[in-house]
Amino acid sequence: MSESRTESRTTAEFFFDPLCPWAWMTSRWMLEVEKVRPVDVRWKVMSLAVLNEDRLDEVPAEYREMLETKAWGPVRVVVAAQQLHGDEVVGKLYTALGTRFHNNGEGPTREAVAAALKDVGLPEDLVEYADKDTYDAELRASHAEGIGKVGQDVGTPVIAVPGPEGDEVAFFGPVVTPTPRGEAAARLWDGTLLVASTPGFYEIKRTRTAAPSFE
Repeated sequence: MSESRTESRTTAEFFFDPLCPWAWMTSRWMLEVEKVRPVDVRWKVMSLAVLNEDRLDEVPAEYREMLETKAWGPVRVVVAAQQLHGDEVVGKLYTALGTRFHNNGEGPTREAVAAALKDVGLPEDLVEYADKDTYDAELRASHAEGIGKVGQDVGTPVIAVPGPEGDEVAFFGPVVTPTPRGEAAARLWDGTLLVASTPGFYEIKRTRTAAPSFE
């Protein structure tokens, strides 16, 4: 009889803002990665509103309006849910929010947030935290943790994993559409880790020619 072996698993921290469609695409890829590689995702928040609050004069007017009117609410609700109901609800709530915001085209409305809370069995009155700064300190701390791993010149998502030499490897992205599935997801994961763990490596980029494809 062959001896059974327990596969060593890696925890990947995934920092997201539920408002960002590109982070949503990457997050669905990470769920695929969990199926094909020994990886467990730990979901954490970061905030586009916090990231850009000191440079609002530098961003386009339409984006500035979005940051000021839509960006705070959803991520505040996620943090409130995490603080009141535990870390385990974060990933489930993110999936419910993203499905409504992006796949269903409802956008980050108060009604969509309340419905997402109901979808995962959380109290709908958590939506009231969208307009409160009750847990802004915790939100800012989580954002600072994520952005501190990669620097201020990126956005969401940020992914951090243990590196091959014991040091942490963290990176922004990858930005991809549509979501890679199966072995395609595995190849992208392996390649991303390979380049991100290379000393001195900083960036690969090309012009986006397609919008996010929400499958």
